[in-house]
Amino acid sequence: MTADATSPATADRPSADVVTAGMVVIGDEILSGRTKDRNIGYVADRLTEIGVDLKEVRIVPDEEDMIVEAVRALSARWTHVFTSGGIGPTHDDITADAVAKAFGVGIDHHPRAVEILKARLAGRAEINEARLRMARIPLGADLIETENGMPGFRIGNVHVMAGVPVVLEAMMTEVCRTLKGGRPMMSKTIDAERGEGLVATPLAAIQKAHPATVIGSYPYERDGRYATNIVVRARDSAALDAAVAAVEAMLAEVRARYP
Repeated sequence: MTADATSPATADRPSADVVTAGMVVIGDEILSGRTKDRNIGYVADRLTEIGVDLKEVRIVPDEEDMIVEAVRALSARWTHVFTSGGIGPTHDDITADAVAKAFGVGIDHHPRAVEILKARLAGRAEINEARLRMARIPLGADLIETENGMPGFRIGNVHVMAGVPVVLEAMMTEVCRTLKGGRPMMSKTIDAERGEGLVATPLAAIQKAHPATVIGSYPYERDGRYATNIVVRARDSAALDAAVAAVEAMLAEVRARYP
């Protein structure tokens, strides 16, 4: 597959008023359980704040073909893609090469990235071949610079970031400043005070009657009692209020029937 640096694939994306994202988490250590991922939740929180819906997350090993396939697929499907991991100095840090391959471009040492590397290692460590790997950036990409650590980069709609949480968080702060978000998603949580089995059928009917909302149920156990929280989400306040009113009316009936 060939592609330019604008997008590695072509596909229909959601309408302009809904901004979406996918995420590729890269690393054998995540899949083995050796490292517990902290980045997915952080990225999701930051995107929600600016009205971007995180729709899909893939976790892939340090294997070039799998990274390329994931980046191409998510880049075609969603407005933005975020990757974490695989941009360090070791032999298995292959994300930059894989992203370059996904976009069909070359890769080389980026002059600004080399400058940053030299400044940060000055007086502390030598600039060796391994460390210079961190300055290899796909041709046509822009750097994501932070005050701590080597930069990530963005190419097309893909934002490539570190796996170390503190560095990724700094990169996300920079990236979010540049992103145009969509309409924020509002939400309302209602404690059903009853189990999912009692509300599932009427809740499905409410969801069908209110297609502009997303309704979810989340069971919990407290003091030996099982119940569920119902969360109604919508971008339009009137749609949200109407669905919430329907849920509350339904719950009143359920509670009266099953005190």
